[in-house]
Amino acid sequence: MTQRSLRFRLLVAAAASITAALFIAGLSLVIIFEYHVERRIGAELETYLNQIAASLGVMADGRIAFSQELADPRFNHPLSGLYWQIQDEERPTLLRSRSLWDSVIALPADTLAPGSVHEHLLPGPAEQELIVRERRIIVRPDSVERRIRIAVAVDKRTLAEARNAFATDMLPYLSVMAAVLLAAAWIQVRIGLAPLDTVRRGVMEIRSGTTRRLAGVYPDEVMPLVDEMNGLLEAQEQAIERSRAWTADLAHGLKTPLMVLTADSRRLREEGNTAIADDLDQLAETMRRRVDRELIRARVRSGIETRQLHADAVDSVERIVRTLKRTPRGAALGWSIAAPDRATGAILPEDLAELLGNILENASKWAKEAVSVSVSGGTSVRIRIEDDGPGVAEDQLNILGQRGLRLDQQKQGSGLGLAIARDVAEAYGGVLSFDPSPMGGLAVTVRLPGSR
Repeated sequence: MTQRSLRFRLLVAAAASITAALFIAGLSLVIIFEYHVERRIGAELETYLNQIAASLGVMADGRIAFSQELADPRFNHPLSGLYWQIQDEERPTLLRSRSLWDSVIALPADTLAPGSVHEHLLPGPAEQELIVRERRIIVRPDSVERRIRIAVAVDKRTLAEARNAFATDMLPYLSVMAAVLLAAAWIQVRIGLAPLDTVRRGVMEIRSGTTRRLAGVYPDEVMPLVDEMNGLLEAQEQAIERSRAWTADLAHGLKTPLMVLTADSRRLREEGNTAIADDLDQLAETMRRRVDRELIRARVRSGIETRQLHADAVDSVERIVRTLKRTPRGAALGWSIAAPDRATGAILPEDLAELLGNILENASKWAKEAVSVSVSGGTSVRIRIEDDGPGVAEDQLNILGQRGLRLDQQKQGSGLGLAIARDVAEAYGGVLSFDPSPMGGLAVTVRLPGSR
């Protein structure tokens, strides 16, 4: 697929959309997970606050007493990331977990209502950033009010590690989801563009001549295109029919002047004016061949009568050679034909006869003693016609077949024979080529598509 492919563009757009959507979804999930983990951490810290507050006491000497072991062993491991701290505001006393080691959590000097919990992000030991929950309680031993601040903290990296672990665990699942969605997008694009492939195949069938219209039921989005294309084909056929009818009328209208011209030539020849008669005959022949050429071009280029064609090249060659042998010039030549039993080309039989007739007639005109014809079939039909005449200079081979070209003005003719042959061959997707023949003259090779 290239960048100009609609399928490629749709798949690229789908891949970009899926990637963006999964990225946003993954980022949102990570943020939500981080938020819930943070809430969970906050709830655990407040639980520890309540446990510490419930176990606090004041000894007889006025010192704060707290001897309960909290359940999490990290409180007993130095710099573990989980800490507690008890601070008496009335006396400069301080209790802290073993995990704090020789560090102190520097609590802010904010006003804290008894029982309320404050949240902080504070620096901790070993360059840690701590999530802190702080609470103030009032203890009344012997009716003396003591204000105590309790703080529990956890390293913020705990939250980051949980978030990163969740993102890492989620990545393979997002990758699998992306692959599944891309496969679904590919299937969707394939199904969605299938009607266009059907239209393409229909156009190919029309071009090859197997059908005349795009048939079938198409989606609503494609049906207007199909209707417009069918309308265009119908308009084209009508225009071609009008053109062919006009060409046929023109040819019919020229028949009478040509007959008169031929009659005048005959009368002049009887009166002894042979030079003028020859000129008139050549003029009439040129006009006839031009009319024939235009009729052939109008037919073979119309695209109407060229569907599922079959013409046997071997049979056509044999019939034309038999006809030429009846002429004085053809009877004096030696003819050799090398051909299989059958070689079928995708061309109308009358057009194949016109094509080969012009080439064989040209070969008989220039040959000294012999003309050779070889035919081969298969996926394409190849007909090679050679003569032992004077041949054509190599620098002039590429201009053979041009309209009205005559390399030798001493020979009678209109110079349209090979031009007509080239027109017919190219109209059916064939090729007409020229090269020197080993016999000494000209070799003309015709290649036509084989019939299916």
